[in-house]
Amino acid sequence: MNTEKSAALAPGVAPPQRIDLGDLLLRRWQPEDLVPRFDAITASFDHIRPWMHWLAEPMTLEQQRAFGDEMATSWPSPDGSCNYGIFDVEGTVLGAIGIHDRVGPRTLEIGYWCHVAHTGRGVITRSAAALTRIALALPGIDHVEIRCDEANIRSAAVPRRLGYRLDRVAPREVRAPAESGRGMFWVEDRQGQEV
Repeated sequence: MNTEKSAALAPGVAPPQRIDLGDLLLRRWQPEDLVPRFDAITASFDHIRPWMHWLAEPMTLEQQRAFGDEMATSWPSPDGSCNYGIFDVEGTVLGAIGIHDRVGPRTLEIGYWCHVAHTGRGVITRSAAALTRIALALPGIDHVEIRCDEANIRSAAVPRRLGYRLDRVAPREVRAPAESGRGMFWVEDRQGQEV
């Protein structure tokens, strides 16, 4: 968690670990997800690497094991994140989405990536819609943000489709290869949602 910001989530407050959307399931990563998650990231490397600073190099199984171990120890994780795998009814990893407590008081951020073989099917939009509703229903949370680089048209389409308001476009550090250095900050407020 960013030590310069106040935490948005009060101790003991967290979203559910499992969210069933019928044909999609968002659930907390489990130890048995190690290889499927690794395979999904590996298959999608060229697709997601341009936008993900944490994927500067191909992931190793050991790095994924360390991530999985951290996710298994607490909910939210020590950095204030609640990370979900997105699965279909057969249990195939379609991508990942998370709620991150790193923005500041009363605000959570949603981040996501989609498996390259499952883009263009609404997987991320539906998952982000569900997490937005859940996040805004949490005590003490009034705002949810989705942040992306201005050049990442696919990522920006998600908050646009969901009715988020584009709060600002501002300079930001380039951390991934395709980034322009201009960040889009999309916001959804509690009053904009039925909770």
